[in-house]
Amino acid sequence: MNTDNYGLELKFCASEMRPVQISDGTVIEGYASLFGLPDQGGDVVCKGAYAKGLARLAARGGTVKMLWQHDPAQPIGIWDEIREDARGLYVKGRLLPGVARASEAAALIAAGAIDGLSIGYRTVAAEKDAKGQRLLAELELWEVSLVTFPMLREARVAAKGESLERDLRDLAAALHSATAELAGR
Repeated sequence: MNTDNYGLELKFCASEMRPVQISDGTVIEGYASLFGLPDQGGDVVCKGAYAKGLARLAARGGTVKMLWQHDPAQPIGIWDEIREDARGLYVKGRLLPGVARASEAAALIAAGAIDGLSIGYRTVAAEKDAKGQRLLAELELWEVSLVTFPMLREARVAAKGESLERDLRDLAAALHSATAELAGR
């Protein structure tokens, strides 16, 4: 799906074996892309598709952004680690506690309302196979977002951190107390 004049495309993914995990209330990790699996649009990311683009980005001191639902006006954290392995594109980062949308994202992940990852990228090299699938051989990665609907069904948010759960229990108790106080007026 082409989204703008820069050729930026979006690819939604859900990790099948190592889902995104949230721990300590802010750290998330998982696979933003899996190699060799066709997504719902018929695209297949090939092994090595990110290597050159990530090397170019690192050489110029750039970073891949962590966004909320692909909205460039809503950065919610920082990716501390992005790397290819035999399985796909592994990411690990932090939701920033001082960012309101990041706190909301953490709560939505904990509740199971948000469970996907998606990449925003520009295709550098691709070809069609005999089945009509687009084989993505080289990609320039711009961002990895937390999303509601992943295009590659295998990437899902799974575990919740203990401190996040404690914070959510505290928030629920405060809301319950405030509701009871307002009802008594």
